[in-house]
Amino acid sequence: MPDACEVRQVKYLNNIVEQDHRFIKRLVRPTGLGFKSLYAAWRPLKGFEATNMIRKGQIEGIEKGDIKSQVQFIEDLFQIAT
Repeated sequence: MPDACEVRQVKYLNNIVEQDHRFIKRLVRPTGLGFKSLYAAWRPLKGFEATNMIRKGQIEGIEKGDIKSQVQFIEDLFQIAT
């Protein structure tokens, strides 16, 4: 490693990331055996991540808990006619 790199050893540094992915792990676990390759897993995992980001309000202009805006965003995104 270059001298400019600093190694930080903090016991709980990874907890925030793990908590964020807990929801994804719960969804993937039952279907995880069906993924035969990394390529086959890529698209469903990206969809799970995107849906989780929308649900958590991480999309600009859509608040957390605003279900109507979330549904409207997905309808506009995929051009779904209701």
